[in-house]
Amino acid sequence: MSRKRTMSLKKKLVLTGATGALVTGAVVTTMATGNAAAPDVVCKGSTVTLSGEGGAPAASSGTFPVGTKLKVTNLDNGQSTTVAVNGPSGSCVLLNNAAFDKVREPGKNLIRRARIERVGGGAAPAGATGAAGAPGAAGVQVPPATGEVVCKGSTVTLSGEGGAPAASSGTFPVGTKLKVTNLDNGQSTTVAVNGPSGSCVLLNNSAFDKVREPGKNLIRRARIERVG
Repeated sequence: MSRKRTMSLKKKLVLTGATGALVTGAVVTTMATGNAAAPDVVCKGSTVTLSGEGGAPAASSGTFPVGTKLKVTNLDNGQSTTVAVNGPSGSCVLLNNAAFDKVREPGKNLIRRARIERVGGGAAPAGATGAAGAPGAAGVQVPPATGEVVCKGSTVTLSGEGGAPAASSGTFPVGTKLKVTNLDNGQSTTVAVNGPSGSCVLLNNSAFDKVREPGKNLIRRARIERVG
């Protein structure tokens, strides 16, 4: 190719800094500029449950500090909600009633296929908080632990699933026996893990009924023991 021809091609090749478009003669090709930020997807594989708490839509978290904004999408129905963290829990994100209603499927208290995105605030993850090893509430007698205390600081919620008392877990394999004690009322139940979840232990409805306080779908002060 002649020198004159080469120079002619160079003149027709223009990269516009404003649009990131490559103009080659009459053909315009859009090029990625790298400015578009990818979503900050966090806590991959986590399930999302509800806390049973009232108030305006909000979330609690054991991973992100108060003020962090999280977008939760239920991949089974495409519904999303964006909420701010207003307190600690033992889950990546735990939605209160008003927030969960925005993404729930009818009759379900668990989102098994969730996408969680950090969309504002809370740049630094916080450590999990809780009082799993604390004594019972005033006036409540809690027997000492007899098994291996695990997942300290975890809250316990219910999955909304039926059947005989059982649990799911993202920490222990199927067949593991876990004893869950509600330190606020002294009630305990021992169940076997029958499947996976994104929590240390997630109780189904009949198991949760054995340890729940009236009207609550969350045990904030739980002791979890591996007993078999």
